[in-house]
Amino acid sequence: MLDQWPPDGGRLPEIADDPILRLPSPERHWFPLRHDDLLLGVLRAEQHREAKWSDQLDRRLQASASALAYSLGLELERSRLLEELQQQRQQMNLVVHQLRNPLAALRTYAQLLLRRLGPEHLQRPLVTGLLQEQAQLDRYITSLDLIGQENLPHRPEAPAPLLLPQVQSKGPGLTIEQVLQPLIERAAATAALQNRAWHTPPNWPAWTQEIRPDDDAVISEIVANLLENAFRYSPTGCSLGLSLFDHSILIWDEGPPIPDQEQELIFRKGERGSSSKDQSGSGLGLALARHLAEERGGALVLHTRPNQLDPNLPSRGNAFLLSLPPSPAKEPKGLPTTN
Repeated sequence: MLDQWPPDGGRLPEIADDPILRLPSPERHWFPLRHDDLLLGVLRAEQHREAKWSDQLDRRLQASASALAYSLGLELERSRLLEELQQQRQQMNLVVHQLRNPLAALRTYAQLLLRRLGPEHLQRPLVTGLLQEQAQLDRYITSLDLIGQENLPHRPEAPAPLLLPQVQSKGPGLTIEQVLQPLIERAAATAALQNRAWHTPPNWPAWTQEIRPDDDAVISEIVANLLENAFRYSPTGCSLGLSLFDHSILIWDEGPPIPDQEQELIFRKGERGSSSKDQSGSGLGLALARHLAEERGGALVLHTRPNQLDPNLPSRGNAFLLSLPPSPAKEPKGLPTTN
């Protein structure tokens, strides 16, 4: 027996201690505690011999039994989910631990190879790119390691997260040029492998060289998603590229424009355009990119006439314009005070 009510009414005997309880009795009723197809127990109710059972009392006790069964069922489900969550966390921690060793080995091999290559060697940028990608993977693994820990920042006003928690950088800041350079090099290598024409910015505007907050490293996630989509969904042989405007980055391709009725739909989580239904993908990339852009105070919009943004771009295609807020201005020095 788990409990009884009223608590001061005398202790009811256990079923195992009183064989009479197994026999039918007019002053004793049993109400099964059933949740779905599972019998969780019984609710035992007894009255004094001189009292009579009423239909109203019977209905109330039946309702109480149903409520108790539902509560017990929820508690069992909660316990099961907690156990599954704990197992998943243990498995994830094991995978994270096992991933760190091969990644560290790759970094060591790449660093050794970099030492053997002279400063002017043609393959040096490829090895440098490997080191940068390894560092990015290491940040992801660190983010996985932080999931579920109590020291993660809690922001109840934010929507459900779409990506791994961001790992805070301990550096002095970064520039947009530093963020984009490895992505541009990787895109150029991908375009060369696919025999595509890849267009890069001819120069770096002054705003791309301004120091920005460490949190702006997330711009790399946005641009990487947009570049991946451009390569994946534009037809083979299409030109594509990255252009820079005033505090904005444009990733474009000359593939078939996304239909008007789908141009906002593709930014919703889990939604994909009709032209990409037959290809692999989760429908999270653009939703993630817009979410991150707005979180940093920017915006992400689609244009299907790239030449309206720059006459040198194709007249039709898909151009995703990422607008960014200016780098925070330095605080002005205070005026001298006089006595």
